[in-house]
Amino acid sequence: MPDVRLASPQGRWILFTTVLGSGMALLDSTVVNVALPRIGEDLDADLAALQWTVNAYLVTLAGLILLGGALGDRFGRRRVFVVGVLWFAAASLLCGIAPNEGVLIAARALQGAGGALLTPGSLALIQASFHPDDRGRAVGLWSGFGGIGAAVGPFLGGWLVDGPGWRWVFLINVPLALLCAPVALRHVPESSGGPAEGRFDVFGAALGAVALALVTYALIGAGDGSPLVVVSAVAGLAAAVGFVLVEKRRQGPMMPLEIFASRQFSAVNGVTLCVYAAFGGFFFLAALQLQVVVGWSALAAGTALLPTTALMLLLSARSGELADRIGPRLPLTVGPLLCAAGVLMMLRVGPGASYAADVLPALLVLGLGMVALVAPLTASVLASVDVARAGLASGVNNAAARAAGLLAVAALPLLAGMGPEAFRQPKRFDAAFDRAMLLCAGILVIGALLAAATVRRPAPGCRRPECRTHGSVAVPPLEADPRRGSSIA
Repeated sequence: MPDVRLASPQGRWILFTTVLGSGMALLDSTVVNVALPRIGEDLDADLAALQWTVNAYLVTLAGLILLGGALGDRFGRRRVFVVGVLWFAAASLLCGIAPNEGVLIAARALQGAGGALLTPGSLALIQASFHPDDRGRAVGLWSGFGGIGAAVGPFLGGWLVDGPGWRWVFLINVPLALLCAPVALRHVPESSGGPAEGRFDVFGAALGAVALALVTYALIGAGDGSPLVVVSAVAGLAAAVGFVLVEKRRQGPMMPLEIFASRQFSAVNGVTLCVYAAFGGFFFLAALQLQVVVGWSALAAGTALLPTTALMLLLSARSGELADRIGPRLPLTVGPLLCAAGVLMMLRVGPGASYAADVLPALLVLGLGMVALVAPLTASVLASVDVARAGLASGVNNAAARAAGLLAVAALPLLAGMGPEAFRQPKRFDAAFDRAMLLCAGILVIGALLAAATVRRPAPGCRRPECRTHGSVAVPPLEADPRRGSSIA
């Protein structure tokens, strides 16, 4: 049984290194959007390259994150976490020195693979290291400090872009990793689930990542009408079918398909796909709109987006408590509708927009909607499966949210009629942004209707989330397996 106490020096070091490790990945997911216009200018990249700068990271992260937890169970959670931290740092260094868009995109894909190792590993180390009496508080501190990192991300990203340059958005990860890895090796105890328990489904993970990559390529390149786009779309769908067949037939699959036999689990993941597709598309395009059309600096644009994260940090725990009392159906219905209203209010944001009159009200309404839905969404996911599968259910839900975000970033510019040079043409981008916001609002309304029709109150005594305080606007929080200390496997 783990016996490290939170108040001990070792306990504080464990908390520090896990927060620092997961914070790197969380920080990266929020700072890059702010840097995109400057990356496009410096590398002479078109909109498709900017989409891939975001999506190359998400493809490998979403495709491999389920495998990352299993690798920790098999080979040691600390070992895999440290490998993930160093891998992430090396890929970040490559991003920071990339001479062209091709190298940057390839490095971002490598960065996502490193993130898939360290993200689940950070929470798994907390679960496997701390005494049961301190574990809940440790998880709460871990998620709270991680949320603060997410809040700082857009501000820090804007400051770096306007100051030393966009490359430092990536290079800043290197000194953080060089601090994190030695601390982990010195102060964090090793743990594992044992060879018999660790699932090791490399083929399934590869098929999932390939399917996402090919479908994303087809969506981003669909406007060209190239035969290669059609081939990519067909091959991507074939890889997706192959993934399902492999997971169905394999012993010890990465994602056991029988978990979807729970109608509630499938329904809540449907809601997740809708809301996080809208969020992914919104935050990708909003950072561009504020700089390309409104004319703000990267620092001003990054700072402008802080209210949503701040509201999540301040109110997510209370939202979870309210959902415990009244059930998740109402919050999961009202939350997306509030988010849709906030997105529609962004239609007022154009040339000469005022932050106080136009941007802030929209972000406050959007943030309140996110507060209303994120904690109940996590609770519903955990309540829809057996306690023994809570970690797996959380991992699948987290991966689904990331996949939804990357597909939205790929598809929204296409559906809104943005051309390759749109972000260099403010009037054209503004018109396309308005169309994209209407699409995001529509997706959120669909999510609200799905929640109203399918989500039910969980049975008494079901698993409750440990990550009560949450600040990430990109994905729902991970939850650990209550039996084994793993967040995914």
